[in-house]
Amino acid sequence: MDRDHRRRETIAATVTAIGLCAGVWLIDHTPEGQAPPQPSPAEAAPSDLEEPTADPSISPLAPSHPLRVRIPAISVDAPVMELELEQDGSLQTPPEDNANLTGWYRHGTAPGAIGTAIVAGHVDHATGPSVFYNLGALRKGHTVQVDRQDGSTAVFTIHAIEVYSRKDFPNKRVYGRSDRAELRLITCGGGYSESDGYLGNVVVYAHLTKVTSTSRL
Repeated sequence: MDRDHRRRETIAATVTAIGLCAGVWLIDHTPEGQAPPQPSPAEAAPSDLEEPTADPSISPLAPSHPLRVRIPAISVDAPVMELELEQDGSLQTPPEDNANLTGWYRHGTAPGAIGTAIVAGHVDHATGPSVFYNLGALRKGHTVQVDRQDGSTAVFTIHAIEVYSRKDFPNKRVYGRSDRAELRLITCGGGYSESDGYLGNVVVYAHLTKVTSTSRL
């Protein structure tokens, strides 16, 4: 399988998987009208063409599997499991009964390496919020720290947080190739309906701005 075909397969699988969030907990336990935080328009990218310039002093890393994701601004500190494709081509998701677990497609870009790395997490589960429940509360300038198997920690700075409906999900914008090390965090969001569950996805865009030793961060 050539690289471009594998990328397209990964994109299609990820979109399918992230859209499958029923929000069962919201139906029975959350006050009417209350839902996970959603990003404000101020956190969106100014335009498709305006992204921060890469710092030439920050060199992308060699590929290495991610082990842990930490987002201090929303108190996330979660292990990363590897995800594969299911028989039908959809991407596996982390177990719904584990509220503090994220997932990374192991055949995709590793966080810190050149390209667009994807880390997904549930917004909630049957008995309460999950690891990415507060993803929509993040702001530009907040950081995401990814501990890697090689002992390094890739630190990403958020430059946009956007929310999309399922029917208008911009595949190319979210999953498209990049010539620098970028990270996308994805969960369900975009409003909620008792009949249809979550209506879209929250996507955090971040780029590599620092590399340090995991033991020293």
